[in-house]
Amino acid sequence: MTEAAKHYNPKEIERKIYEKWQPFFKVGKQKGKKTFIALIAPPNITGVLHLGHALENTMIDIMARYHRFKGDRVIWLPGTDHASISTQNVVEKKLKKQGLTRFDLGRKKFLEEVWRWRDQFGDLILEQFKRIGISPDWSRIRFTLDKEYVKTVEDAFIHYYKKGLIYRDDRAINFCPRCQTSLSDLEIDWRENNGNLFYIRYKIKAGSNEDLIVATTRPETILADVALAVSPTDKRYQKYLGEKAILPLVNREILIIADKRVDPNFGTGVLKITPAHSLIDYEIAQRHSLPMISVIDQEAKICNSLPEFNGLDWLEAREKIIERLKAIQALEKIEVYQHSLPYCERCGTALQVIPSKEWFLKMKDLAELAKAAVKQKKVRISPDRFKKVYFDWLKNVRDWCVSRKIWWGQQLPVWFCQNCLKNKSDVYKISRLKPQSNCNVCKKQNWSRTEEVFDTWFSSALWPFAILYSKKEQVWYPADIVSSARDIFHLWITRMIFSGFYFKGKEPFKKVFIHPTIMNKAGQRMSKSLGTGIDPIELVEKYGADVLRFGLIWQAQQTQDLRFNEDYFETGSKFANKVWNAVRFYQIFKDKNKESRADNGNLTKADQLILKDLKKTINLVEKKILNFEFSPALQSIYRFFWNRFCDVYLESSKTGKNNDKVLELVIFDSLKLLHPFMPFLTEQLWLNLGQKKLLFLQSWPETKTIDQFLKK
Repeated sequence: MTEAAKHYNPKEIERKIYEKWQPFFKVGKQKGKKTFIALIAPPNITGVLHLGHALENTMIDIMARYHRFKGDRVIWLPGTDHASISTQNVVEKKLKKQGLTRFDLGRKKFLEEVWRWRDQFGDLILEQFKRIGISPDWSRIRFTLDKEYVKTVEDAFIHYYKKGLIYRDDRAINFCPRCQTSLSDLEIDWRENNGNLFYIRYKIKAGSNEDLIVATTRPETILADVALAVSPTDKRYQKYLGEKAILPLVNREILIIADKRVDPNFGTGVLKITPAHSLIDYEIAQRHSLPMISVIDQEAKICNSLPEFNGLDWLEAREKIIERLKAIQALEKIEVYQHSLPYCERCGTALQVIPSKEWFLKMKDLAELAKAAVKQKKVRISPDRFKKVYFDWLKNVRDWCVSRKIWWGQQLPVWFCQNCLKNKSDVYKISRLKPQSNCNVCKKQNWSRTEEVFDTWFSSALWPFAILYSKKEQVWYPADIVSSARDIFHLWITRMIFSGFYFKGKEPFKKVFIHPTIMNKAGQRMSKSLGTGIDPIELVEKYGADVLRFGLIWQAQQTQDLRFNEDYFETGSKFANKVWNAVRFYQIFKDKNKESRADNGNLTKADQLILKDLKKTINLVEKKILNFEFSPALQSIYRFFWNRFCDVYLESSKTGKNNDKVLELVIFDSLKLLHPFMPFLTEQLWLNLGQKKLLFLQSWPETKTIDQFLKK
């Protein structure tokens, strides 16, 4: 042994070891008849590695390395997502520091700027993945703006359209005034706010002095009210149904209706209906054929209303409206009220609900496909408790707004007649290529492609088959496993399921594993912007990649959340040194006694016990890996190696009575068992033992070898 080899130093070995493995990640280098196909959740090109990424991909890597040991071909294609909103937001912030906006550059030059940014920073997170030892086929990196990928997305949209599932409508949607685009319900950050509940009087028209009092958190939208609604079961207000109320300030007559969505226990039990600026109100308005009046524009300013409010920011308008309501004695009272408000997940701006012409995907039939997939066990969700979450979301799912009004992304294959647009008439054709025919309305040929892009999640919903660029790769559908955190369960997992069945007639993957979300010690979500995030690469620098993997997996029980605790990384570091020193002891012991001792074929009681323990551990670890119980699997290896092998068997081996071949078998099989979890350490020790062929290329420990020993 050299002096350097007496101590475990991860910084010295990790990069060199990874370079030795990398050629064998390639699909073409593997010869197994069976396949294990895993899907990566493509990280955003704006992203850097966080602990959730590290945990998720370490779990997949454990399975990949296990399946390679079992002789399977591992198909694991890495890639990144163009991340329309977040990437555009990052580049716009960069421009802002230069005193510029995207509108100063124009669309073409702005996109050139984004591509330059992507070329410089877009693959950073993939390089960080390598630091933690994950083993996909890096020769097949996919990007959701690859021409092959974009074609699949465009073809999907066109197919949906031809089948009548895509439509364009002017509907109330979540809108970010900063990003200037629509957002889905799943892209919203709901935050608790200390606000107010405003109680406003609405006069009843029927010649009496009666009025109804409405409690609202958004008095600025009173300008767009079209009705008052009460619960059909609320006896207090039955006599008013069908009557009309007078809208304060505007003095417009509005109908009083009953609807099941009204909560009789909120406020006074009377709800003001503003379909242009509330998603719930929009649904109610659709049921009752109510009109939609918009008074808030895309910049969150008042428009199309009374002159005294037009042009005001929505918060400024709120203050002025409250003053005016007080002046006409229409404000009953104001109460302090804590409630959740929606913010843009990407930029943190307060969202508005406004009407916008967008493209929607009908979800009713697609939701049924997704339900059937899990009910018929074609897709299995683990842990089991997430099935209820899955079905609840599908039961209440709205049609999906798949368009975004930004510049960076995959352009919709929609072409508008420019002549007709000048006359305020929307005439369009759906096509990947520019139409060569004349417009049916103006009879001229002046087509221009829309600047709208796809919702990023519409694109990533096609990931399981959109990444298969060649006919030869098509056999890699469906995958065996996909894993994600619960926050993108519906954004990604559920949508991949119905997309797979709709376009391929088959499940996109057989198993879904929802891993725990990593919280800080206080149980709060980690956030780098708030200073509560932890950089995994800093932990790699401090402890090494193996200890990062150990510390994360050790904590990752099948619970909903785990609270980050650095003590487990210290445990992992001590364990790494224990393994290093145990193998070093074995090698010194073997070298010292190789001529004076020989294998006489006899087994001591200690030999028999350690072999039985080893066999039990191999079977248990294999079972746990296949059931996604990675933490119990790692803890089983830990207890076996530290408590039973090191503390008991190695000590008894110093007497010289135990069988040398048993000692060797346990050392070698222990390294194989531990390799999926701590690959760098185990690979280096394997090479230190004089092995010519990489541990990465070995087989899973065979219990029949142990049985042969025990028969002696």
